[in-house]
Amino acid sequence: MSQPTAAPTRDRRELKAWRNAVFVIFILSGLAIASWVARIPGVRDDLRLGKDPSAVGLLILGLSAGAILGLTISSWALVRFGPHRGMVGALVIVAIGTVFIGFGATTFHSVPLVAVGLILLGFGNGMVDVMMNVEATAVEREIGKTLLPLMHACFSLGTVLGAAIGALAAWLAVPVVWHLLGIAVAIVVIAVIAVRFIPREADLGDEAATPTERIPFGERMRTSLAVWADWRLILIGVVMLGMAFGEGSANDWISLAVVDGHGQSNSIGAVVFGFFVAAMTLGRVAGGPIVDRIGRVAAIRITAGTGAVGLVLFIIGGPMWVVVVGTVLWGFGVSLGFPLGMSAAADGAANPAARVSAVAIIGYCAFLAGPPLIGFLGQHFGLLNALFLVLVLLVAAFLAAPAVRPVAAAAEQRENAPEAA
Repeated sequence: MSQPTAAPTRDRRELKAWRNAVFVIFILSGLAIASWVARIPGVRDDLRLGKDPSAVGLLILGLSAGAILGLTISSWALVRFGPHRGMVGALVIVAIGTVFIGFGATTFHSVPLVAVGLILLGFGNGMVDVMMNVEATAVEREIGKTLLPLMHACFSLGTVLGAAIGALAAWLAVPVVWHLLGIAVAIVVIAVIAVRFIPREADLGDEAATPTERIPFGERMRTSLAVWADWRLILIGVVMLGMAFGEGSANDWISLAVVDGHGQSNSIGAVVFGFFVAAMTLGRVAGGPIVDRIGRVAAIRITAGTGAVGLVLFIIGGPMWVVVVGTVLWGFGVSLGFPLGMSAAADGAANPAARVSAVAIIGYCAFLAGPPLIGFLGQHFGLLNALFLVLVLLVAAFLAAPAVRPVAAAAEQRENAPEAA
C-alpha cells in the first residue's frame, strides 16, 4: 500500500480534482480501444475482407506495432512535453487514428487507410498508457492511499462504456465512420477539460525539478539485464504472459469469435464483448479486498482457474447463455494478473524499477502481439480453436502462481520451516 511521503501540499478539493482528472484519462484510454474493438465486425464488412481472420490479424498487428512504439518513446515525451501537453497530445493522436479508421472503412473502403489509423491509435494509446500511470503514481503518493487498482478499473469502465456505445451503434446500423468520429471528438474535448485539473509539471514539487545524477549507459544496461537472471522474476513474467495474453486476445477477438464462431449478429458480438469488459471491471474493483483476504498466490490461482473454465465454455459454446457465462468467467479470470504481477515484481527487490520494467515488457508484448498470433492461427484452425493457446497460457499462469508470493512472507516461511519440523 502506498504511504504518504509528507504532508499533502494541496487541500482536499485540489487532490480530489487531480485524482478525478486522472480517472477520466484512464476512462478515455479504455473508451478509445473498446470503440474500435466493438466495431471490428463492421469494419471487416466495410472493407469486404470476407471470413479470413488473418486479414483482421494483420490490421491488429499495426495497432500493436504502433502501441509498442508509443510505449518506447513515452518516457521521453513525458519529460519533453510534461503531463498536460503529453497526455492531450497522445489522446489527440488517438482521436486522429480513430477518424482514419472510420473514414478508411466506411467512406473509402481502404485497408491501408484503416491500417494507418490503427497505427496512430496504438501509438497514441501506448504513450498515454505510460503517462497516465506515472500521473496516477504521483497523485497516489500525494494522497497517501492505494489508488492504482481503482485507476485500472476506470480503464475497464471506459472499455465497458465503449463496448456499450459500439453495441448500440451496431444495433442501430450507425455507420462506423459516424460512430468513431463522434468518439474522437468526445475524447479530445474531454481530455482538454480534464487535464486542466492536473498540476503542472513545475508544480509537482522540488523533487520533480531536481536533476538526477547521470548514470553511464553501460551501467544502466548491466543493471537492466541483471534482473533477467532471477528465476522468480521469470515466473512472475509467466503469470503476466498468460493473463495479458488472455486479456489482449479477448479484447480483439471476442466480438468476431461470437459472430463467426457462434453464428451471431454484429450487435450480439459487441454485447458479449461488453460482458467481458464488465467482468474485468468488477474483478478489478473488488480485487483489492479479495487479495488482502486470501493473498496473491491464492488470488492468481483462483482467477487463472476461473479464466480457464470460462474460456473452455466460450470455445465449446452451445446455447448463448453458456457463451455469455464463459465470457464473464474469462473476464474475471484475467482481471488481476497484470496489477498483481507488477506488485510482485517490485516487492522487496533491490532494483524494483528494472524488475517492474522487465515484467511490464513481457505483459505488454503479450497484450499487443498475442491477438495477431491468434488471427494467424485462426486462419488455419478456426478462430475458436485458436483460443486454446490462451487456455494453455492460463494454465501456465496457474502453475507459476507461487512466484507472486510477497518476498517477506516467503522468507518467513523458510525461517519457520525448521522450527515446524
